[in-house]
Amino acid sequence: MSDTPPEQPPSYHGIGQSPVTGAILPVPGNAELAVFFLILVFLIILWAATDAVNAGLFAILMTVLTSAYVLSRGIAKASRVLEQ
Repeated sequence: MSDTPPEQPPSYHGIGQSPVTGAILPVPGNAELAVFFLILVFLIILWAATDAVNAGLFAILMTVLTSAYVLSRGIAKASRVLEQ
């Protein structure tokens, strides 16, 4: 008869190798970053394909898009601070 305990089922560990109880974000990046790059590619194609979007409008749209992205990441991080 063996003295070794029965094997435990494997538990999933997150990035820091600590047990994870909640939802796990995708690694690397996040959904907002993917949307940011998709909209960026769309704006670049639109800027190159039409005269309706000139360099000035492109700069304004990218500033608004980047501001919205940074704001969304700040809100997401602030919500995690309250959980801890």
